[in-house]
Amino acid sequence: MRIAVAKEIEVCERRVALIPDIVARLVKQGVEVSVETGAGERAFFSDAAYEAAGAKVITDTAQLWGEADILLKVSPPQEREDGRSEIDLLKEGSVLISFLNPLGNPSVAQRLAERKVTAMSMEMIPRTTRAQSMDALSSQASIAGYKAVLIGAAALPKYFPMLTTAAGTIAPAKVFIMGAGVAGLQAIATARRLGAIVEAFDIRPAVKEEVQSLGAKFVEVKLEEETTAAGGYAKEISEASKQRTQEVVAEHVKNADVVITTAQVPGRKAPVLVTEEMVAQMKPGSVIVDIAAEQGGNCACTDPGKDIVWNGITIIGPINLPSSMPVHASQLYSKNLSSLMQLLIKDNGLNVNFADDIVDAACVTHGGEIRNQRVKDALQALSGVAS
Repeated sequence: MRIAVAKEIEVCERRVALIPDIVARLVKQGVEVSVETGAGERAFFSDAAYEAAGAKVITDTAQLWGEADILLKVSPPQEREDGRSEIDLLKEGSVLISFLNPLGNPSVAQRLAERKVTAMSMEMIPRTTRAQSMDALSSQASIAGYKAVLIGAAALPKYFPMLTTAAGTIAPAKVFIMGAGVAGLQAIATARRLGAIVEAFDIRPAVKEEVQSLGAKFVEVKLEEETTAAGGYAKEISEASKQRTQEVVAEHVKNADVVITTAQVPGRKAPVLVTEEMVAQMKPGSVIVDIAAEQGGNCACTDPGKDIVWNGITIIGPINLPSSMPVHASQLYSKNLSSLMQLLIKDNGLNVNFADDIVDAACVTHGGEIRNQRVKDALQALSGVAS
């Protein structure tokens, strides 16, 4: 069984799929691990560290991809500078495990199916107790929530905590977190540790206790419809409910020094939670950090990947926040992959068992076909738009 770790070629991607500690554990299990030279450099893991862990460091990219039974990545397959697609480097019958964005870009799944590659998408890991150790979306979202608050604190022209000084008392900053998923909860905890007064909003009433347990005030909007989708994620709500929500949160946005938005819907444009009218009502010097910038943003004024000043309000639209903390992001992602591979490797051989609910949910393509119905639907919708 040969496992290969590819070097990420996307400019903004600093993470690596496996860290040396996890490589050492796999090698002890009798698994042959190859690592592309320089794969861990941007996450501060040297080739020498991988060799010490028992991995073979390979310079030839085509050789690494072509010999792998299981190829591990962080970002979806890319188009290389030499014109080749990374998908074409995979051998037929091999397994690719990575973030694939199959609902947002289903054409990648189609190409993987045509290549007869078994593709496991880390976004599709189910949110069940048994799958918690494999839940890469959650492990990376936690990092994003933490870093978003630090970015907001650095951009805010005020202190976060209350300070009593000889020159007088400084009031604590007010932080409003929109979305109380994994990223939002970590943002709440981080802002509280920095001494801010924190409020948080989510359309799911079930998260109220979690928000309050972290020391934040929960902003509740009572809606006459179901707001929780399968797996505990927030559900797409009606236009009437969106309007009602915006009316309630507008006052909290207005009074906040820092607003952190975290609402994302897999495969869809992020919902707009903060309108231009809301931004116009904020105090000059206030800050918005929009974690959903890659999906279009929760703020109507967000410019993905850029920091802008709009009527005196700083609006930050960071891209790939987990990659900005590559050491721990790689450590957590590596553990997620390792846990998943324990289901796929039996007696040093590959065992893709679709009777296992985790494997069944995560596997997007196999045997030349797209297996996941949601991905099929997304591909059909994309074809309809193209025609």
